[in-house]
Amino acid sequence: MAARNGSRPPQLMLVGGFGLRYGEEAVPLPLGAQRVLAFLALHDAPLMRAYIGETLWSESHLRRAGANLRSAVWRVRRLSDELLDASGNRLKLASGVRVDVHEGRSLAWRLLDRSVRCAPDDLGPAAVAALSADLLPEWSDDWLLLERDRWNQVRVHALEAQAERLLGLGSYSQAVEAALAAVAVEPLRESAHRLLIRVHAAEGNWSEALSQYHRYRRLAHRELRIAPTDLMEKLMTMLAPH
Repeated sequence: MAARNGSRPPQLMLVGGFGLRYGEEAVPLPLGAQRVLAFLALHDAPLMRAYIGETLWSESHLRRAGANLRSAVWRVRRLSDELLDASGNRLKLASGVRVDVHEGRSLAWRLLDRSVRCAPDDLGPAAVAALSADLLPEWSDDWLLLERDRWNQVRVHALEAQAERLLGLGSYSQAVEAALAAVAVEPLRESAHRLLIRVHAAEGNWSEALSQYHRYRRLAHRELRIAPTDLMEKLMTMLAPH
């Protein structure tokens, strides 16, 4: 087993693409080992080895799936003894591994809890970027579909909350960025479009607010064959210059 004692804790990146780092050092891993680490990182509890193998190599015979898992685990342990914890027939990601999606969820809960006073970094460009990227976008594994949906729901609510906080602080340009990121995650989500319209209007850019309204109206009709809700129409009436 290899160890990197004295180095910074290992960092596992899943948002925007897979990566493993020790401090500034990027560590390459074969795809099978990447999949094991990612799968364990997205599940909190220790998992049975058979379940991991059958899920990650579902197209393989059970014996082959088990062999693939053993090979992947061996490669991870050969790299470092700080990444996996094993107990009997169960595996889990070691508690010392930092995972960006976990940190993204923690950021989301802080933004969503109105009783929490967020630190400046929680409202900065890096925080918007952390919530804007997709989960392992280049992977096509079936087991990732639910995890992506879960991440998308958390981050779109968090981006809206972030934009709301920035709007309240009068940080309009940053609020626009957060609201645009929310729209990008869920283009048909009316609440994100309403928020973006409110930010444009608060900044005095009524033409941009109106353009955004018509953009959403066309999109909703084309994709869903629906009109904007009464909430949207009331918002536009309330914001319209008199």
